[in-house]
Order: sequence, then C-alpha cells, then structure tokens
Amino acid sequence: MARAVADMTPTGSLERVVSRTFTVSSFKLESGQVLAELTLAYESYGRLAADGRNAILITHGFTSNHHAAGTYTATDLQAGWWDGLIGHGKTIDTNRYFVVSSNMLGSSYGSTAPRSVNPSTGKPYGPNFPDITLRDIVGAQKLMLDGLGIRHLVAVAGPSYGGYQSFQWAATHPTFMSGVVPVVTAPKGSGGDAAVKTLVDRFATDPNWNGGWHYERGGIFPTLLQLRIETLERYGQNEILARTIPDGGERATRIRQLADTWARQFDPNSMVTLRKAAVKFDAERDFGRVRAKVLYVLSRTDKIFPPSIAPAVMDKLARAGVGAKYFEIDTEFGHSASGPEWAKWAPTLKDFLAKLEQ
Repeated sequence: MARAVADMTPTGSLERVVSRTFTVSSFKLESGQVLAELTLAYESYGRLAADGRNAILITHGFTSNHHAAGTYTATDLQAGWWDGLIGHGKTIDTNRYFVVSSNMLGSSYGSTAPRSVNPSTGKPYGPNFPDITLRDIVGAQKLMLDGLGIRHLVAVAGPSYGGYQSFQWAATHPTFMSGVVPVVTAPKGSGGDAAVKTLVDRFATDPNWNGGWHYERGGIFPTLLQLRIETLERYGQNEILARTIPDGGERATRIRQLADTWARQFDPNSMVTLRKAAVKFDAERDFGRVRAKVLYVLSRTDKIFPPSIAPAVMDKLARAGVGAKYFEIDTEFGHSASGPEWAKWAPTLKDFLAKLEQ
C-alpha cells in the first residue's frame, strides 16, 4: 500500500505540493491491448482516514494537468486551477478530506501516454499508442486509489474532460462513491471521427508533424502555440485577465505567454489520443447504473457546454432515478469559470458534500 501526504501549513493554502507517481506492470485496456506498464501522476492533499473512506478524487480537463491546488515550491507560485476550493478550511476541506488529484492515462504530465517509451521499440509510442476509452482512464485511476488504500470516495469532481471522468466513474463504479460533481461538461462526447480528423489535419499542416513522428524533428511548437492561443481565448481567458490587466495588448501578451508554456510541454499525440476517447464517450447509456448523487454545474457563458444542454441531461438523470441537482454559475468567464469564479458555486458544493456525509 502506498500513501502520499502533501506538506501543508494551517494558513488556508497548500504549500510545497509534490507531484507523485503510481506505477503497476501490465494494464489491460478495454480494447484487449495490454500496456506493459501503467504510470499515473497525481497530487494529494490532506490525510487518509484509517478506514480509507474520507477521500475525494479530483479530475482534470482535456489539455490541463493534475495541479489542482497549492503551489509546488516557494519560487513556483502558480496556484492550482481549483485552489480556491481545495485547502484548509475551504469548501473541499483538507482538514477533513484526503484529496487526490489524478492525471489521466494518455495525458502529457507524467502519466503513461504517447510520449512514453514503448518497451518493444525503445522509442516513444507516438501515433502507435493504443486507443483508450474513458473506462480505461477511470480503470487506471481505480487501481491507483486501491493502491493508496482508499476504500470509498466521498465524491469525484472535475471540470470539462474531468466532468466526463466524473460521469464515467458514476457509471463504472456505481457504489464506490457517494456523489459526483461534473462541472462545465456533458455526459456524452460529441464531434465523432470528424473532430479527430480536423485535429490531425491541423497538425499535418506543420512540416515537422511527420505523421505524428515529430519527436526527432523538434516538435510542432508553432502550430501548438497558435492552437493554444485560440483555445484560451475561446475558453474565456481574455475575460478572466481583464479583471487585473485592463489593457488589451497586455492581455494578448499574457495569453501568448500562457500558451507558450503549454505548447512546450504538451504532446500533440496526447491530444489525438484523448480526443479519440472523448468522441466515443457515452455515460448517458449507463445512467441506469448510477447510484451516486449528482451535482451538475455549468457556466452561463460557456460556449463549449452551454446551459441549454442542462434540461435534457437533468431529465435523463431523473428518468433513470438518479438524485441530481443543477447549478449555473452566473459569470462572464465562459468555459474556464469554475476556478476563478469558485466563490459563486462553492456554497452549493459545500452543501452537496455535507449532505453526502449525512
């Protein structure tokens, strides 16, 4: 059994957070293919209770990472994307809960992914990385939680692709958690094969793409940089920065800086792998299996998962006999709202968590 506890101070924030890894040999995918080794990166905050039943799993977005709360070092002060919610005395109170923020199988931040070395070739898997599903992503996390000694989750919560994972957890392991909190998301993917093709076609415009074998050609940084700038703007980053950077030109510079950091870290093959999994994702068909309570949270100005989808989702949950509550964040910050606008939905989340324990 492995347990990981972050170093913390009683100031309300988490400090000196460490990214850890969990590794097992031989992980069988839903397709039947077997990964010779599975590694998941994660952070943890708080302490696991002796009975292993006070844990909350945090899941992250499509191209995001598992740095959900705290800061890594005294010099790296980048706070986690849900830092307003997770910590001492906060809504997800680390004095009460053992919080595990998990990276995804297939992601580019320390977990087994296309950039990982294929033991049969000694080179990155690249585009030969096997196709995965949301069930595989959740299955890998379940192995990790078992390894950490977690016997039951209070909740699974996460935004965007993290919300996909929350819904999939509820369908795949219906009695392992008391509640799920899917945020700015949906219970079913969209776009189909066309969405994957569009992404690959864009990468293919870069002379270094080489059918996905870009590693020895220096990568496709310019293409990723422009893609990330467009994504941040579509997700509401300009509106978020406007709170502290009134000048439009300075905001554009800051967005480019944020995009630059990401474009130097993320493997485009991970985007393809995770997009393939996303378009096939469908937890709606398994709503009848769900036993957990659901808090479904959307953002009023989200262009990716607009509030107009909420009535149909809530109706399907109700028809399946699932206890579900809907909350809409009143915000101008679009798809990215759940972090910077944490205070607007924190009371609802706190009440939801409290009722799960009653």
